[in-house]
Amino acid sequence: MPRFIYLHGFASSPGSRKARFFAERFRELGMGLEIPDLAEGNFRNLTLTAQLNVIARVSRNEPVSLIGSSMGGYLAALYAARHPSQIEKLVLLAPAFSFASRWPETLGEPTMAEWKRTNTLKVFHYSEGREVELGYQLVEDARQYEAYPDVGQPVLIFHGRNDTVVPPEYSVSFAERHPAERHPNVRLRLLDSDHELGNVLDTMWIETEEFLFGRKLDSLVDGGQRH
Repeated sequence: MPRFIYLHGFASSPGSRKARFFAERFRELGMGLEIPDLAEGNFRNLTLTAQLNVIARVSRNEPVSLIGSSMGGYLAALYAARHPSQIEKLVLLAPAFSFASRWPETLGEPTMAEWKRTNTLKVFHYSEGREVELGYQLVEDARQYEAYPDVGQPVLIFHGRNDTVVPPEYSVSFAERHPAERHPNVRLRLLDSDHELGNVLDTMWIETEEFLFGRKLDSLVDGGQRH
């Protein structure tokens, strides 16, 4: 039986809307979707390395396909690049490529300096519905990882054209680094949505099901761009 793992986004949880949506679709197919808590209850000390270790433990070095949202999408790509014979396929939802460099771009240098000085940044945690503390180790750890992992497996990317959290240009850059002549398996779908992709869940599932299980689509829905 093939295995599938869903990786939630930053300041999210296994109970996120997209995680629950995909889990229900897999249940309808009589299949399981594993959704680990990437922070393992310790968001304050979150790092990419620790989350990659969670993926390693959950996957048990067995063949799996990964579905990742935002930061989870970036983690999926990082893990796949490091485990080419284990990871079979990737479905990335608004993946947070260039994770480390986007923090200063988003927060500005004064806030970054204060975060580093105090080792505390208050961020809104969507799962908990409140502000929580995050240590600076997340940024320090993230700097060791490449902005655009060199993934060789089949990849399907969904990204909202109106995404202001992770602009779609990052996924376009990833696709351009995987040109069709060398990576015919990388498909980018730009959809009329934002970072949450909440209004295109059914569209994404139709194409995800075809991508993962080889079921032929009658037609493309909600037109987009392919690479």
